[in-house]
Amino acid sequence: MPAETTDHPFDSAAFLKNLTTRPGIYMMLNAQGEIIYIGKAKNLKNRVSSYFRKQTASSKQQVMMTKVAAIEVTVTHTEGEALMLECQQIKRHKPRYNICLRDDRSFPYVFISSGQDFPQITLHRGAKNKKGRYFGPYPSTGAVKESLKLLQRLFPIRQCDDVFYSNRTRPCLQYQIKRCTAPCVGLIDKDSYAQDVASTVMFLEGQGGVLIDQLIIKMEQAAVKLDFEQAAGYRDQIARLRSVLEKHFVSGEKGDVDIIACAAKANVACVQVFFIRNGQHLGNKAFFPKMTDAHDPAAIIQAFIPQYYLDKPVPYELIVSHEPEESALLTEVLAAQAKHAVTISANVRGERSKWLQMACTNAENSLLSKLADKQGIYARFLSLQEELACKDLPKRLECFDISHTQGEQTVASCVVFDREGPVKSAYRRFNITGITGGDDYAAIHQAVYRRFKRLKQGEHEAPDILFIDGGKGQVSEAQKALAELDINNVMIVGVSKGPDRKSGMEKLILVDQEQPVDITPGAGGLLLIQHIRDEAHRFAITGHRQRRGKAAKESVLETIPGLGAKRRQILLKQFGGLQGVSCAGVDALCSVDGISRQLAQRIYELFHHQDDDTI
Repeated sequence: MPAETTDHPFDSAAFLKNLTTRPGIYMMLNAQGEIIYIGKAKNLKNRVSSYFRKQTASSKQQVMMTKVAAIEVTVTHTEGEALMLECQQIKRHKPRYNICLRDDRSFPYVFISSGQDFPQITLHRGAKNKKGRYFGPYPSTGAVKESLKLLQRLFPIRQCDDVFYSNRTRPCLQYQIKRCTAPCVGLIDKDSYAQDVASTVMFLEGQGGVLIDQLIIKMEQAAVKLDFEQAAGYRDQIARLRSVLEKHFVSGEKGDVDIIACAAKANVACVQVFFIRNGQHLGNKAFFPKMTDAHDPAAIIQAFIPQYYLDKPVPYELIVSHEPEESALLTEVLAAQAKHAVTISANVRGERSKWLQMACTNAENSLLSKLADKQGIYARFLSLQEELACKDLPKRLECFDISHTQGEQTVASCVVFDREGPVKSAYRRFNITGITGGDDYAAIHQAVYRRFKRLKQGEHEAPDILFIDGGKGQVSEAQKALAELDINNVMIVGVSKGPDRKSGMEKLILVDQEQPVDITPGAGGLLLIQHIRDEAHRFAITGHRQRRGKAAKESVLETIPGLGAKRRQILLKQFGGLQGVSCAGVDALCSVDGISRQLAQRIYELFHHQDDDTI
């Protein structure tokens, strides 16, 4: 039910006259057709009408309504459906006036494979399409890796990938340091290995106490049989397990609980989530939702919970620092999604209260760090404005850099900063083609042209300052590229490393000045320029290495007649990469399915009749 987007004020009376009273969501659009706010309502007419009543609308709402040129609504069957749809649309469009969760990556799990004689335990992120058990989610890959290290000390089951495992002829270092029992070369039988796997599963399921009881029985049985060495091994394992349980298990918590605490100040908010699964504390993670205006912590948690749990496993209980206004609706929707009961608790006592207080303390500390960092970056923008004599305070900066090896596999990077720091979602790389190898001027011209051509198509906003890592030649090419696109409102600044190429001795090249501009040593603006220049350099080198590595794996094997993409992939997997293939003999190559002796001979000759530089 869209209203017309015109230059005239929005006709609220005409729109509200025919608006339904059923549940649904409403999307407010500005004159450019951009969605600036999305909300949900049990009664659409009553909810939307409240925005146009000055006596009930807040001052923030009144400011927002001056920008509204159209409203679109979608009717749902229930308020719960409206809540789910609202979350989906907010995550998709990220409207300016909504509280938006910015970090929405999938979370990692500990994965134990099944259907193998000697299962593997490893980190897993993404779709759960492998056959086995998944434990988590964990707050970060670092938390998973820490848990895997801990598990190696308790139950030494293999963590190597299947390709590495299936090609071993002798134990690896993990066996030497007693972190693996070397099933790859048959140094442990299936039954003993299966016991270690079962113990690992029990530990991850939160049955550490039961596991200790079982180990005590085994220790006593070994002692009765006078097998004191094995009994000592069980004793040490029990001691390690008790130590881990003391550090990682939450007293009084037997189920799955997330503890959510929020702190807010100066239009910035931090939501801290502590993850407890099977009574075990898996770690915590801080989130900083995007907000245009200040909101109270209860409203932030109200927006955070559905956005965060929309496509993730929901624990049985959420303990929150501030009770959301619509707790009953949230628990109803979350329970329907999780297919089990879900409770949201705000007033907790005892051990649970201590954990909630810890989460609140972490949220406040993370918020203070964020505010300090934000203020520091803002000060650097002020310094940059002063050093470059900009009329207005810059909002957005972009920087380009080029990376290649002797002119090959050239990659250009573009990184973006705003007043809050790096905007990594806006970073872009460009594979440079069609130029003479090593021609950095042509590479800069192509990269800037391609980037700003997309700007003309409305794909991203324009920077206030465009930094180029280079001197007059690179700046001149960037200026030509913008001129070809008829863009003349972007300030171009070249960052030259100076005669000694030392950090802090940079010279700035401006289009309208003959001589390089000196910037005050140690100034905040200089630190900001160094930061964005170094980030562009890092991003370019990473892209170049990836492109070079891909070419190294593919280009040489692609030259062999009769060796298609599937066989190339099988070869690389069987021998652990290109180096393994290059070292393999004809007989070893023949042992791979689909590789005939003639083809194996051609592969062998390719690597042994060429210099290393061509590989």
